[in-house]
This record gives sequence, C-alpha cells and structure tokens, in this order.
Amino acid sequence: MTTTLEPLEPVEPLEPALSVRQVLTLERVLAGEPEVVAGAGQLDRPVRWVHVAEAPDVGVMLSGGEMVLTTGVLLAGDEDKQAEYIRSLHRAEAAAVVLGLGRAFPAPPEVMRRAAERCGLPMVVLHRPFPFAELTEEVQSRLVRRKFAAVSLSEAVRTALTGLITADAPLQRLLDEVAAHSACPVVVTNLAHRVLATAGERPAVDDVLRDWERIARQAGGTEGDGWIRAELGGRGERWGQIVLCGYRGDTATGRLLADRAAEALVLHRMLGGNSAHTWEEQSAQSLLTDLVSGVVPARQLLPRARAAGLPVNRRTFVPLVVRDAEPAQLERVLRMLGLSGIVAELADGATAVLLSLARDQDAAVLTGNFAARVRSESGAARTVVAAADARTAWDDVPAGVREAQHVADAVTDSSAALDLPAVVRLRDVHLRGLIRLLRDDPQVQSFAERELDGLLCGRDDEAGALLAVLRTYLATGRNKSRTAQLHHVSRPALYRRLEAIQTRLGVDLDDFEQAASVHIALLAHDAQQG
Repeated sequence: MTTTLEPLEPVEPLEPALSVRQVLTLERVLAGEPEVVAGAGQLDRPVRWVHVAEAPDVGVMLSGGEMVLTTGVLLAGDEDKQAEYIRSLHRAEAAAVVLGLGRAFPAPPEVMRRAAERCGLPMVVLHRPFPFAELTEEVQSRLVRRKFAAVSLSEAVRTALTGLITADAPLQRLLDEVAAHSACPVVVTNLAHRVLATAGERPAVDDVLRDWERIARQAGGTEGDGWIRAELGGRGERWGQIVLCGYRGDTATGRLLADRAAEALVLHRMLGGNSAHTWEEQSAQSLLTDLVSGVVPARQLLPRARAAGLPVNRRTFVPLVVRDAEPAQLERVLRMLGLSGIVAELADGATAVLLSLARDQDAAVLTGNFAARVRSESGAARTVVAAADARTAWDDVPAGVREAQHVADAVTDSSAALDLPAVVRLRDVHLRGLIRLLRDDPQVQSFAERELDGLLCGRDDEAGALLAVLRTYLATGRNKSRTAQLHHVSRPALYRRLEAIQTRLGVDLDDFEQAASVHIALLAHDAQQG
C-alpha cells in the first residue's frame, strides 16, 4: 500500500531563552531605571530562575543560572561581606545580581562593583524603587511558558517523525521534517564524519558542506554557536551522529530536537527504512544520480562529494559502470586495492563507480587492476567493466559517467561480452555503441521494424527461435559452425533455419550489404528493447 505524505509546513524555531540582557529590557524592569555597573560583557548569560535573597551566604542556596535580587540591607557597612557576597554568587554560577538602591546603598557600592567586574558577574543597580515580586512573577511565568513550549515542540517532533516511520517514509523525508522544525541545516554523518545525508535550504547546506572538513575536525568539541550534536547508535554501539548546524534557538531546545531526531533515525535504521541499501549506499547513489542527470551543476555537487569523503582536489577521476557485480563486492575491491571512490547502484543490474586517483598515479593500470579483480571476485563470465576516459576536471565527470553507462549498455549479450577486454571503452563497442546512441530516433526504429518485419510480425514461437539464431549468426561474423555449436544443432538443421530466415525477411544473408543492413536493424531492435 502506498501512503501519500502531506507537504511539510515550515516551523518557526523557538526564540532563545531569556538572557540577562532580555530581562533588563522588560517593561517592569525598565521602570526601575536599571544600570549595568559591572560584567557588561556577560549580559547574554541565560537566566534559569529569579531568586530574591538577602542572606550574605546566598551562594549555598543556588544551583546556577539564577538572577539574584537584593537590597543589600544585611551587607551595608561591611565591605568584607559585600565582596564575599559577590564571590559566593560567582562560585554558584549565578547569572547576575540586581541591587535595588535606596534602602541600604544610595549609590552602587564600589567594593561589590569591583568584585563583580573581576569575577565577570553582571551587576545591575536599580535607581528607582521597584517591587521585586513583580519582576519575579514576570520572569518566572515567561520561563515556565518556554519550558512548556519546548516540551510541546519535542513531543510534536516525536509524533511527526514516528508518523513518517510508520508510513515507511525514506530517510530524506525524516531529515526534511527535522530541518523544518529546527530551521537550520541538518547533517547526518558516520563515525568517520563523512556526510551521509543532509536537509535544509540548499544554499545554507552548501555553505556548511564547503567548510565541512574544519567542522568535522571539531566534531568532538563542545557545542557552541548553535552546533548541536546527538549520537546515533544502539545496543552499546555508535555508528554516527546528527548535527543541527547553526541552530538559532536556545541550546536546551536544540538538544531536545536533536535527541528526538536521533531516536527516530535509530528506529528508522533498525526497521530498515524503505530500502535495502545502507545510508552510505543511498548517499553515494544520490550523489552519482545527481551527477548523471545534470539537474544539479557538477560544481554545486563538489561540497557534497568532498563531505562524503571523496578526494576532489587535484585528482584524476575515472567513471566506471559495472554490470553483473554486487555493489558490496565493488566496495570490497576498492578497499582491497586501497583505491578512493564511491559506488552507487543504477538500474538494470548496473553499478556506477567513480574512482578518484592522485595525479601521479597511472589511471589505466589501476583501472585495469580494479576490473581484473572484480571479474575474478565475481566469477561471472557476463561481468562487464565499462570505463570512460579519465577526467582531470570535476565538471567533466558527469559526461564521463554517462559515457561509461553508454558503453555498458552497448554490451548487451554474452556472445559480445566473451571477446571484450577487461575494461571496455567506447572504442571497443564500435557499431553497437553508435546504435545505442541512436536507438530512440523514430527513423531508426522504423528502419528496424521494416527490415525485421518478417520475424517480428506476429512473433510466433518459430519466429522467436529464428530471431535468436539470426542474432547469434550475425554476432559471430556469419560463422555457421560456431552458430550451430552455440544452438546445439547440426549443420544441416542450421542451414534450414537460415533459409527460413532469408525467406521471411526476403534477403540474401550471403550478400554483405544485405546482411549488414539486417545486422544493424537487429542491433537497433535489441537496443530499443533493452
């Protein structure tokens, strides 16, 4: 059953948590004429709570992130207590201290100001009488609303992602949902920090990927500037991470988003998603598909290729297409030979391989070694390794992949494959290659049907058998002995079948021009069918 998924709705990220600076801009606080007298460079500290405290040893009552409000009545006249009060707040990692002037201090106490400046603790004085209860109520209610909003967002994301998994949505759709909620680029990597998938607005994602090598080196560092990471793994094994790149909301909310996303991705991978391919294979397939299609300019794909671990600077690229070999086997051969490259499965049993070689390496020799090992590993006579000429410019790679694909398509039957070299190139497919290029031309199609009409009309069992004999006879260079051997018939029986073919087609196969015309028509017919 196919499930239709609704388009994603853009989701606005939560605003950052209240900082000291934001608290000071609230209307109720502005009424008290606040003035920052120390720690002005630390006003972006987040405020976790607001606490009214007059005790000199208030630090032991705090757990960090509090904005402490005081009149200082118990500190007046004792400079040691004043200095220790500030130091205790610093040790408790308070967000800031707000001192109401008037009751104990007509002006900011210099001892407290200096101590706060040394500690880097924001110190604010209020020049007008101000009811602390109003500020406490205002900030507490805002913080509670924000906590509730963060939890609601977390549950909304979890519900949305679970729904997508239930609908058998692909990995990309899950990441698009995460990117919509986080409003920033989202990147999934393996343990080697190679990019497996991305989501978000394309220009922003490309900006991240262009600088990914530096970002990857810092992947184990602390979170900052909105870079939030969550590990991917299960049963004691880690296999990757998801990164929110430049999340503009508060870190706590970003952490909730990243954790919900990680839970969903682990579940998606455990269930196998909607594909038998690994995320690594899907990443390579997406990259090579975009390269071949030409929908995305090659230069725009450079950041993705680099982030996926493919060396791209000052390299020689060899595009290959392999038939009748498993992608996992080709990956294994790359590792065995120590070659850099990416592998992606194409349609109809073909697999694309893009080799990335150093400029001083012999591309022809290494490509030959790769092809020989692949054929040896597969043990299949039909295995074909088609290659385009080496490219030194990344912009030329898409044409190279298409050329290799064209060469592989031109090799369609075992009789042709038996005499091919280990690495098949454009020059090896001759007429067959040309016909493949022209197979969709209406005039070529009409020519093929006209020449083969006697065998194609009706397509009875005898016609089908005669068509197979004709194909072998022409592919072997009109060698009767070889054709009889391949079809397990006697020479006289073969002669009778050849006479039947000539009668149906109205041609003389001993005439070179007529035989060539029929051969070209048959190649065109097979190309159209395959």
